[in-house]
Parts: sequence; C-alpha cells; structure tokens
Amino acid sequence: MQQPQPDCVVSEAPLPRRLFAEALGTAFLLAAVVGSGIMADNLAGGNVALALLGNTLPTGAMLVVLILIFGPVSGAHFNPAVTLAFALRGEFVRGDVLAYIAAQVAGGIVGVLAAHAMFDLPLVQLSMKVRSGPPQWFAEAIATFGLLLTIFGCLARAPLAAPYAVGLYITAAYWFTASTSFANPAVTIARALSDTFAGIAPAGVPAFVLAQLTGMLVAVAAARLLWPRENALTA
Repeated sequence: MQQPQPDCVVSEAPLPRRLFAEALGTAFLLAAVVGSGIMADNLAGGNVALALLGNTLPTGAMLVVLILIFGPVSGAHFNPAVTLAFALRGEFVRGDVLAYIAAQVAGGIVGVLAAHAMFDLPLVQLSMKVRSGPPQWFAEAIATFGLLLTIFGCLARAPLAAPYAVGLYITAAYWFTASTSFANPAVTIARALSDTFAGIAPAGVPAFVLAQLTGMLVAVAAARLLWPRENALTA
C-alpha cells in the first residue's frame, strides 16, 4: 500500500494557495532574518557576537512557527534547495518547481522590504557586506547538506519533530559555519538587497547559491542510502 506523503513534502491544496503560503512564509522568514539583524546590530553596542546571537534566536524560532502553520498548506519549503531536493527524490510534482521557486524568491524580497520599512531604512538597497572565499563556500555546502539531512531524517522517522529540528539546526548552524548558514538560495538573493547586518554583497550570491545546490545534491544522494523511499511523484 502506498504511504501518504508527509504534509511538509506535498499538499493537496490548490497551487495558488500553496504559492501564496510559500511567498508569505518566505517573506516572514526574511523579515525575521533582516529585521532581527537590524535590531541586534542597533542594540549590541558593537559586540558582534551579541549581535549574531540576537539575529540567530529569532530566525530559528520563526522557522519553527512558519513550518508549523504553513506545512499543511504548501509543505513549508521556503527554500529552492528544499523544493529541488524533493523534486529530485520524486516526492514533489516537478511541474510546480519553478512556480515554487518564483514564489519563494518574490516573498523573500518582500520580506526584506518590509524589514527596511519597519526600521525606517531606505526600501531599496544593495548590500556592501563581502561574504566570499572557499571557506565560506564550503560552509554553505555543509550548511545546506545538514539542513536537507535534518529534513529527510525527520520525515523518515519523526515527521512531527521536523519544525523543531529545522529551527534548532539553523540556530546551531549560524554558529558552527563560517558563512552563518544561509543554506537557501532565495534567502541569499533577498539578503543581497539589504545593506544591513544580515546582508551579502550581490557579487557573492552566485558562488553561495552554487555551493548550496552542491550541498543539496550530496544530501539527496546520502538520503537515498540512509532513508530510501518507495513512493514517488512524477507528474
């Protein structure tokens, strides 16, 4: 008998509803990342470690909330790497991939604009914060690899724990990776449009995204060995 798909992989909701959930969820995620970064930087008095902590905790907490409320609607991917990974595993309708990615990127940009508006900053910005070099690229591959393994492992053995595990993983990965764990192409693109604590200079985006996709591909291969699945979606 075919096993039902977990809510955070695929949903029976109409595509427009799922796309709205993906866009709205990604918008809130970026508002949390950028907004908490601005607030933390304002309050930390130049202490970068304290500012990073103030950026980390709201991001991890927000991820838990967003996955819990949007998981049953869209799967709560909020991340092109996650969407592509599920499609490669045959657990997501491949015809919906581009629409999901477009919704995630658009939502992320809206979230950044909202954060700027809340803190009375210029809405349109380009980051000047350089994040580049092999150590950071390797860190992004590791961060994305670990995120995907967290998701696949939870869905295989403890699906109800997935929201909490993802939030905790990102909270930890902010600190153990040299890049502070973007682990998300939509987040990376959106953060290039914010010249604030959480920003990344646009020139660094392509290499970050390539590293993230590399980490995703390795995670898909590893997950096939660790948690093989019998069912697939190919439409």
